[in-house]
Amino acid sequence: MGQTGNTLTHAQASEKFIANEARTDWHDATLWFVRQKRDRMAHTLPEWEHLREWASQIKMHTLSKLDEYLIAFEENALANGVQVHWAADAEEHNQIILKIAQENAVKKIVKSKSMLTEECHLNPYLMQHGISVIDTDLGERIVQLRNEPPSHIVLPAIHLKKQDVSDTFHEHLGTEQGNYDPQYLTHAARKSLRNDFLTADMAITGVNFAVAETGGFVVCTNEGNADMGAHANKIHIACMGIEKLIPTSNDLSVFLRLLARSATGQPVTTYSTHYYKPRPNQQMHIVIVDNGRSRQLGREDFRNSLKCIRCAACFNTCPVYRRSGGHSYHTAVAGPIGSILNPNMDMEANADLPFASTLCGSCSNVCPVKIDIHNQLWKWRQKLSAEGYVATGKKVGMKGMAFVLGKPGLYRFSGKIARMVLRLFPGLAKSKKMNPWYKQREMPEAPKQSFREWYLKNKK
Repeated sequence: MGQTGNTLTHAQASEKFIANEARTDWHDATLWFVRQKRDRMAHTLPEWEHLREWASQIKMHTLSKLDEYLIAFEENALANGVQVHWAADAEEHNQIILKIAQENAVKKIVKSKSMLTEECHLNPYLMQHGISVIDTDLGERIVQLRNEPPSHIVLPAIHLKKQDVSDTFHEHLGTEQGNYDPQYLTHAARKSLRNDFLTADMAITGVNFAVAETGGFVVCTNEGNADMGAHANKIHIACMGIEKLIPTSNDLSVFLRLLARSATGQPVTTYSTHYYKPRPNQQMHIVIVDNGRSRQLGREDFRNSLKCIRCAACFNTCPVYRRSGGHSYHTAVAGPIGSILNPNMDMEANADLPFASTLCGSCSNVCPVKIDIHNQLWKWRQKLSAEGYVATGKKVGMKGMAFVLGKPGLYRFSGKIARMVLRLFPGLAKSKKMNPWYKQREMPEAPKQSFREWYLKNKK
């Protein structure tokens, strides 16, 4: 498919990741360990599948009346003394936050993990306008110091080992070189960030759930960094996509039981903080962002992708993501869910992503809100092909394959010829130019007969 601008396609970027086989194996095993934790925790709840079904139905109901719930949320938030802003796209989101910062002479911001702000590229935008932004989630801070994007929406630095973190902290925080002790490194980060919390002028957080009934919102973290930033500063901005809404506070009990179990295999997130109104002499702002979500809502085949609660369970189970790394997806939200969200944002730039899948369905099986991810990946492939965003070689190859597979006699004849050629010229299968499949695999010897031939000969 080539490149889009200066961005490597998923296949090109994953080839670089896979080049380090030992690290690839480690990345694969680490994420599968998280998947297994999820399974063990899910099995402790007899009502697990009921929770998934309830969550799915709540989300679909909310999406079906999203306009009403958005208005109700705004009205209740305003009544609570919160200032509400609406952003049609990433640019408007960034401009709103910049305006608030400039009106309050803000020079330094502490930010908790927010995939929406990553999606909008908020950090570089603010920095270009002379405002310092410090990511306070430990994983986010590590990749920020390395000038890298996060590779995972829950575990931003999962692609790094403790040796990498040690080297990064030695360079930027002055820690002891060669000290790989996680407790030592975490303490160094905490000491550095504590000063940032106390000297910042504004705090930005994401939103995990926004409650239409109350106008409040919930932020879930394991480190308490969002709480520290919001409570230590006189200005708190919460950024949320329009899909973060749920109707009532009672609905929270369903999602909070699903979120941490699906994400990290915990019974509950360490900090689930409910925000309703600003403190005395504090400003609280909520920026509600569309940025293509309404367009996705209008796509019948893809609208239920907006049910996503960003748990990343689909990342941890996906055999492609585990062995290609998050950066190979060249977007803020990687993995299977990113592969059905991002083509909606830009079909041409993200046309490669729906093809980065085996369509095994494991992502759909673990999704806590029952998004049919693998079906949507397949449907995106059809749409991208129809819109002309599939490489000519792939399109011609698929048509040729369909023609051969549709004619049993031709299929059997082609197989016989292929087996003969590969036996006579085995080097053809090992040519990386002619057979890219061979790049990371060992090729078996061509069989002397097909399974059908063997079956007809040996059946009784």
